[in-house]
Amino acid sequence: MNTGSVTPVGSPESNGGGSPPGKLSGAQRKAIVAGTIGNTVEWVDWALYSIFAKIIADEFFPKGDGAVALLSTLAVFAVGFVMRPVGAAVLGAYADRHGRKKGMTLTVALMAGAGFAIAVTPSYESIGVVSPLLLLVARLVQGFSAGGEFGSSSAFLVESAARGRRAFAGSWQQVSVAGGVLIASLLGTLTTSTLSDDALHSWGWRAAFVFGGLLGLVGLWLRVSVEDTESYTEAQGSGRTRTNPVKAMFVEHPAATLRVAGITVAGTLTYYIWVNYLPTYANLTTGIPLKTALLSQTLCLIVFVIALPFAGLLSDRLGRKPTMAGFAGGFVVLAWPLLHLLGDSFLSLFLVQLVGMLLILGYSANCAVIMAEQFPAEVRATGIALPYALAVAVFGGTAPYVTTWLHESGHSDLLWIYVSAAALISLVVYLTMPETKDKEFK
Repeated sequence: MNTGSVTPVGSPESNGGGSPPGKLSGAQRKAIVAGTIGNTVEWVDWALYSIFAKIIADEFFPKGDGAVALLSTLAVFAVGFVMRPVGAAVLGAYADRHGRKKGMTLTVALMAGAGFAIAVTPSYESIGVVSPLLLLVARLVQGFSAGGEFGSSSAFLVESAARGRRAFAGSWQQVSVAGGVLIASLLGTLTTSTLSDDALHSWGWRAAFVFGGLLGLVGLWLRVSVEDTESYTEAQGSGRTRTNPVKAMFVEHPAATLRVAGITVAGTLTYYIWVNYLPTYANLTTGIPLKTALLSQTLCLIVFVIALPFAGLLSDRLGRKPTMAGFAGGFVVLAWPLLHLLGDSFLSLFLVQLVGMLLILGYSANCAVIMAEQFPAEVRATGIALPYALAVAVFGGTAPYVTTWLHESGHSDLLWIYVSAAALISLVVYLTMPETKDKEFK
């Protein structure tokens, strides 16, 4: 029940009282834009860490063995993911109890604040071991924020959708994530291409984090300006909100909880390898210049971001199962040839990145909507966030570390087995899960 004067997003009134299926009302368009832009700027800060991983390794860890410093940096990256399930439980429950808007406002404020903290933290040479400890704390805060962000923003976007367009609306959650990575990649390309090594290490990478933090403030302003969704306000007005959404999720929806984790396994592993870390990995394994690798990533991300909403429309037409199965099956078959084609030329890296990202469309266009469709509104943000964050912590957060470790130990040729096995696990989940395209949604 909405007690204010503003019609909640997603309500019949906000849909024009009788707009035909698939037509977005003005309120729905505003909600999608605000949710997308707010989420984009939050993920800039998150992605900048992996973009500048090698430079951060030089700044925050003792000089000497570059491989050890990089692995230490990636360990901090992975530890940040440990906080994602904690943030998912705490902030997801907060969004289920107090609203999607309040949940999203809190997450973007935490992410921006931590980004500013990383930007101003002195180097190891200046303050010694305190430097990596401060980096670790800031990354833990970012992980806590990211853990709650996915559930809140996914629930908000899908609940704001027009009839028959839930996957299209949900795809904008991943448009915003990829958009954040794209902006971070552009910042990385700009700084590495225009600054000297000394300038890049002394202040260039820090300027990128400051810029990301300022964008976070823009996201905070946008999220304050939107109204909550009808699904949440109806659950609140009818007394269906829960004092302990985490317990309700596990007790009342155990199958859906396991399904969300299984849906995530292949998606998060391939995403963090192909979309986030591949430039650094290619630079490490093939010697291709980082600025060349970042340029390839930027071009592929542009294609990926443009294609995502169309992949969402395809899911709304064909269904969740066939489009997600196409993604997982593609990686089962193509992981080996793609990773073995990776070379030190721009063209080889570009082709490997592009094919991988086109396959990932099947997951990214669907993940928000398929997870939202598993749960009722009273536990939806928690149900999306927590099992997703647990799977991401295990498979996504460790992906850069595992890929680097395989290279350093002389087993780069085994990476394709890791990718194919994860894809096979999720393929089984996709083929056996119920189709939810036409499921009633509240």
